[in-house]
Amino acid sequence: MRTVAIAIFPGVQALDVAGPVDVFSEANRFIAPGDRYEVTLLSADPAPLRASNGMTMVADATFHSARRPFDLALVAGGPALPEGGTPDPRLLDWLSKDAAQCARYGSICTGAFVLGHAGLLDARHVTTHWQHAAQLATQFPLARVDFDRIYLRDGALVTSAGVTAGIDLSLALVAEDHGPLTALAVAKRLVVFAQRQGGQSQFSPYLTAPADDTSPVAKVQAHVMEHIGESFTVKQLADVARMSARNFARVFVQETGVTPHEFVERARVDAARKLLESSGAALKAIAYDCGFGTADRMRIVFTKRIGTTPMQYRERFRSE
Repeated sequence: MRTVAIAIFPGVQALDVAGPVDVFSEANRFIAPGDRYEVTLLSADPAPLRASNGMTMVADATFHSARRPFDLALVAGGPALPEGGTPDPRLLDWLSKDAAQCARYGSICTGAFVLGHAGLLDARHVTTHWQHAAQLATQFPLARVDFDRIYLRDGALVTSAGVTAGIDLSLALVAEDHGPLTALAVAKRLVVFAQRQGGQSQFSPYLTAPADDTSPVAKVQAHVMEHIGESFTVKQLADVARMSARNFARVFVQETGVTPHEFVERARVDAARKLLESSGAALKAIAYDCGFGTADRMRIVFTKRIGTTPMQYRERFRSE
């Protein structure tokens, strides 16, 4: 029997809990009785609690009463965790004293913030929901945060990206325990991908609004997006900003964190993604309209940037 503990708390994301539980439950259909998973939900108090969507959850045991070794210990995420201050001390105590001693332990989605408060992220390679990855890196500067991974393993520590990525992580653990064919059988039962291609970038926008939309840099960004099919040199963009090329390149990196070339390529990817989602235009037409020049060049950039091809992206996200 493989024992799994999942820590829950008021405001937990229900799918962060239900996704892994369903994966391990379905896996039990395909494995020998002695190797099956036994999942226990743990919380600080025995009373029912409300998830972030209003669903009521009841833990099987408290952190105090469940002080026994588990094969796998996970803490679920919750929408308020990135901004919610320090988590319940009883949860942190269980994580640092008990969960971290398990053969495998980690987090689903923003549960990584709880691990950070428990001191379990220092010098470790981790991931979390793309919207909060930068915040996790800032809040816990000793953590090595990967912004694009669906899930990540660093020794005994496992972390996953946002919400449904907990299913991906759980399937990977099932594959590790019982082989890829078992994980594939579970994925088919749940009608999900056994192994998703690409990273979180395919779900997140590359570009964010500038802090000051009246600045010279913001003017250049708007110019690029309004003329996305054109080619650009640093000199041309500097002229739009009415700055010297050298000063413009320095200021642009200072204000955006990326080079002008990097921004242009990201802008082309975002423009192409919108067309792939909303139109049936040929790939070569989209590539031309978005400034890639050729469909082959667009495919190369897409594969590098978001880990999937334009055709694969369209198949997943086409809205009509």
